[in-house]
Amino acid sequence: MKFSDILSLFRQGKSTARSHIKNLIEMAVVDGNFDLVEHNLLARIAERNNLSQEHLQKIKANPASVQFELPQDSQEKFVQFFDLVHMMTIDKTIHHEEMNLCNIFAVKFGYPRYKASDIISSIQGNIANGQDSTETYKRVAWMLH
Repeated sequence: MKFSDILSLFRQGKSTARSHIKNLIEMAVVDGNFDLVEHNLLARIAERNNLSQEHLQKIKANPASVQFELPQDSQEKFVQFFDLVHMMTIDKTIHHEEMNLCNIFAVKFGYPRYKASDIISSIQGNIANGQDSTETYKRVAWMLH
């Protein structure tokens, strides 16, 4: 693999990470309330994606500057969707607007519209039981086949 290929993958990773953070911010604020538990989850996910607090603040200040970008890898796509469901449920209150947005993201991420609610419910249950995205991915993959 050439250096330019590696650099391209790195840039794609950074841009999908920025897109992911933007999506999480949209989920956090859609109910009109962005509280501390949502902020803390956002900060942990930003750190996991190697985005600095400075990058996080820039995205929060101007989310329209970040374009939606879907990861190419199906597992990374699922991890991002898992994080979105987690953001929706972290404050223990699921608003109608959050569920609507989550269903929109399910379709954007390539999941069948008719299975979106089941996928979201499965992810919610696994999060409530303390299971991570890896274990949940296996369950959802089984549901999709």
